[in-house]
Parts: sequence; C-alpha cells; structure tokens
Amino acid sequence: MKIDQINIGIHPINWVGEDVLEHGDHYTADDILRDVNRLGLKGVEMGRKFPTEPEQLRHLLAKYDVRLVSQWTSVLLSDLSSRDRELSKYRERALYLKEMGCEVISTAEIGGSLHWDPRRTGNEKEVQRLNERQWRVFAEGLNLAGEICRELGMKLVYHHHAGTVVERPEEIDRLMEMTDPELVFLLYDTGHAYYGGNDPLELLKKHIKRVGYVHLKDVRLPILEEAKRHNWDFKTCIRNGVFTVPGTGGLEFRGILQTLLEHPYAGWAMLEGEQDPAKHDPYEYARRALDYIRVLAQEIKEGSA
Repeated sequence: MKIDQINIGIHPINWVGEDVLEHGDHYTADDILRDVNRLGLKGVEMGRKFPTEPEQLRHLLAKYDVRLVSQWTSVLLSDLSSRDRELSKYRERALYLKEMGCEVISTAEIGGSLHWDPRRTGNEKEVQRLNERQWRVFAEGLNLAGEICRELGMKLVYHHHAGTVVERPEEIDRLMEMTDPELVFLLYDTGHAYYGGNDPLELLKKHIKRVGYVHLKDVRLPILEEAKRHNWDFKTCIRNGVFTVPGTGGLEFRGILQTLLEHPYAGWAMLEGEQDPAKHDPYEYARRALDYIRVLAQEIKEGSA
C-alpha cells in the first residue's frame, strides 16, 4: 500500500512478540504473511518466526508477494573494547540484509539498557546512562557502522527506543549532533518517541532531514501514566498493553502524516502495535490502522486542494 510517495508496511511484532515472547508464540511465519498479503501490504521487517536461511526466506516471502524491508540490529558500541567485534558482526548483518534486498538497517545501542545489555541482568529498573567518554565512543562507532552501510548502498537508521540510552529528547538530539548526517540516519518511531518524553510531531519536524525509516505506533495514554506511577519496566509496559496501532490509542497522527508527505519523506513506514494478539486481533487492528491512515491522507489532500 502506498500513500503518495510513502510505502506502508507492517512489522510481524503485531502477531508475535519480540520482547514478550509468550505473546503470539503460536503464530507461524505463514500465518503472519498470509494476513499481510490479505491486508494488501508489500513490506515486512524480519520476525523471529521467519526462517533465516536466505533461500528459504526468499521463497517464503515470494509466496505471499512480500519483501523484507529491515531487521532490528543490536549493537554494543558504547564499549570501546567491543568495537571490533561489534563492527564485524554488523558487517555480516549488513551483507545478509543487502542480499535480501533491504536498503536500511534498524540499529540500536543496547549498552546500559534495561533488558538487552548482556553485561547486566535482564530485569533492570534503571537505564545506565552514558557518560561523556561513552557518548564519544558510541558516536564514533556508529559512524563506522554507517560507513559499512554506505559502502553497500544502504543506510544505518538509528532506532531511538524505550529502555535504552537513546530515548529522551536530549539523547536523540545529542545522537544527531554527534554523528555524521551522511552516515547515520534516524528511525523515527512515534510510540517510542512519546514513551521517551518527546512530542512526536516536534521531534519529527526537528529531525525530518535525518529520517530514513519510520515506525507508526500508537500509545494507550492511561496505561503509560499508570506505568510511570508504578515505575514499570519496558516489558511490564508491553504486557499491560501500552502500545497499539495508529488510530486506536491517544496519539494524533494527522500532523505526523502531513509532515512526512510534505517533506517529502519517500521511504517505508511500518505499522507497529506491540501488544497481546490474544486480546487485540493483529489482522483486525492492522485493518483499522490502515483505514485510519487512508482517511487521514484523504483529509490532508482535500485540505491542501
């Protein structure tokens, strides 16, 4: 599906949880892609139920007339001692995604994070924020990873993400200031923006020239407020349904879509609603989100006529 120059795709996380593994664990890759095909969408991110062997994955995607757009890629670049190893792994991932026809690599730093830093427990309550030296090491490492992408004709798109060292407004700003705009782009995520204390529209307008990829995610505002009162960690927020698809939560998407259309942003925008599929049917919620986006796009077009 296209809205003018924007390709609308979807993330398998709507069916199968990536952080809360019990969510949708019964779904198969065929189940997911069959629904994606029924929705009329042509692009997906990598999901944990998909085969990883290139020929098997290529065959499966072709069966449902869908292409792979990107894959979450964790890095630990804030630790200088791990740089060589991390960049070697990153090159391997980039080569794999290039082979699969991807143009962007969703990239996120896991150092200091609540659940993903291998040096910490999986159930931390506070993000371990980067110090000055770690920020410099991190930014240098990202630029090097970005060079790998550029060599391959791809883009590193940085995913600001809840529960990590780049989630707050000042952290996203600092990341953009300290990295090379020719090498490091922004994966703009509406839900993680709001979760991290950003105004999603303000964030988009501020960094629109760096946006290389988009995740469209809504937030159930009362649940987020409850999470703040009780100091829930990220996975607890997911279990309690903090995120949903556009048009079914509390965020306003009209200004966001209008800004993307007018810039103009010409890339993929993926629907995400990381929530329990047993309570929120993935196909029906995706259909509602697509209807909502179509109506918004039409209203924007009529308003500018």
